[in-house]
This record gives sequence, C-alpha cells and structure tokens, in this order.
Amino acid sequence: MATRVFITIDTELMWRHHVAGLDAAEVVRRSIEPAGVGVGWQLAQLAAHGLKATFFVDPMPALVYGLDPIKRIVGAILSAGQEVQLHLHPNWTGAHAGDKGASHGPFELIDYSLAEQVRLIAGAAEMLVAAGAPDPIAFRSGSYSASDDTLAALAELGFAYDSSHNGSEHPWPSAIGLDPRQIAPIAHRGVIEVPVTLIEDLPGHLRHFQICALSSGEMRAALDHAMHAGHAAVTIVGHGFELANRAGTRPNAVHVRRFERLCRMLAARRGGLVTEFFADRPALALGQDDVPLAPSALRTRLRQAEQLWSNLVEERAA
Repeated sequence: MATRVFITIDTELMWRHHVAGLDAAEVVRRSIEPAGVGVGWQLAQLAAHGLKATFFVDPMPALVYGLDPIKRIVGAILSAGQEVQLHLHPNWTGAHAGDKGASHGPFELIDYSLAEQVRLIAGAAEMLVAAGAPDPIAFRSGSYSASDDTLAALAELGFAYDSSHNGSEHPWPSAIGLDPRQIAPIAHRGVIEVPVTLIEDLPGHLRHFQICALSSGEMRAALDHAMHAGHAAVTIVGHGFELANRAGTRPNAVHVRRFERLCRMLAARRGGLVTEFFADRPALALGQDDVPLAPSALRTRLRQAEQLWSNLVEERAA
C-alpha cells in the first residue's frame, strides 16, 4: 500500500501581530497573505502540482476580530478544493482588541481541565462551521499542546483524528501519552492519532517535518525513507505565514524554495506517496513500527548553514 501523506498547514491570526498593536486589517494581512507568499500562494502551488492539503484553521481570533476574517480564510481554502479542519490556540479567550496582548487565557491547551477542553474545542468547532467549514473531524492543537485528556475530549465530541503528537516537543507542550518516536498513525484514547513526522537529525535528537525546520535535502531523504520502508503515513507541517519573514513584510526565499521543492518532490513521487484529506477517511495501517530517518551529519550541517543564512539575511524586515 502506498504511503499516505498529510500536508497540513496551520492557519491562524498571529498573536505577535496582535501584541504589536497592528490594526485588524494588518493583523489579517500579515498572518494570512504576508508578502505574497501566504495561503493564496500556497493554494496555487498545491493546485499546480495536483496535491491535497489540510488547512487546520484557528477560529479563536474571531473572539477579538469577529468572524469575517475567518469566513474569508475558510472560503478561499474550500474554493481552491482543499480541506479545512480545526486548529485552536486557547490564549485568544479573554483577549481584547487594542490591548497589545495584556489580557489573554492560558496559552497551552494542556493547562485546561478535561471539561474545559471539551467546552473550548466544541466552541471552536461551532465557530469554524459558522465561518463556512464542514463539521471538522480532525484537530491539531496550537503549539502541539495536547494530552490524553485532549484526545478524550475529541472522542467525546465525535472527532475521528488528532494530529498534535510531536515527539520533538514531548513531553511539553506535546504531552500525549505516546512514545516520542511514534510517527505511525495509531488508535489512542478513542481517536486515530496521526503524529507529525520526525527525523533524527543528530544521534538521539528528533526534529519534526516542518517546512521552516528541515532543508530540502532532509525533506527528500525523509520522503524517500518513508516510501521505501513502507511507512503508513508522512505528516508534514506548514503555516500560512511561515514563507515570509517573521514580520510578515517580505518573502523568506529559503522557505519559499523549500515549499516549491516539496511540491515538486511529492508530485514526482505520487505513485508511492499519496496526498490525502482527513475527510476522505483514508485506509491507514495503524500501529506500525515506523522509525524516523536516521541522522546524517552532512545533511544536518548543510541545513544549519542554510538556516544561518535564513536567520541573518532572509528574516530582515523590509
């Protein structure tokens, strides 16, 4: 069976722009369409390569900025033929426009009780549907902050999938009771956990498969490793904002090239790596003993050099 690939794009209004005191329109622009390489550009790249992707959309900023920005985001994604599922950063509870982040709720979902998590997730799902999305069946917590209580809450609410387990962030804030090296989908606490894919970049050190975290060479090696080893799934993380610099004012050329190359790699390997929607409930081999890509000093050093350039040059404000 081909390896299933979940391209997941966490899509949210960014707290740091709220804290900077930007007006609502600028918060939305720099979060969703920064420097011409945001959600719209990513949707176009995915379409050009015939790839499916899941946009985990956080509706919680609607508590501050209203539902209209979330409606526009959801509408653009669905119109492009991609899927919307639920993302949640709980710190937006209690936040207020114009106070530069002075008021907010706890940042990590795992800091809430089970009952509080049920209420938060249910409320967020209702807002997402009100913004035009189908009823969500898959979830990722902001900052990967989830525990077994989170999965119990999702199961109670009828969710089928979670994709918050990230072994490179375990045991905090990614606190689900699974081995940090668990990368294969697995039934756990009433849902199917679809962990973020990891590589071992240094002996004993895990790094997650995120566009701003791995070089193109590391991504290629991880994809080929998964395909040739018959992994059940590869779960890739991106963000609507991460192809621009942190200020959202100019493209980060390193990250843009990585996204373009990733799309080309997946298109070229579509016989062995099949992109999927969670809503299609694809057949997944559960509980396989899939292992992360082994370390390579050369790949790691090349990425570190590339990352230095990204941080020193590409992250400059326009």
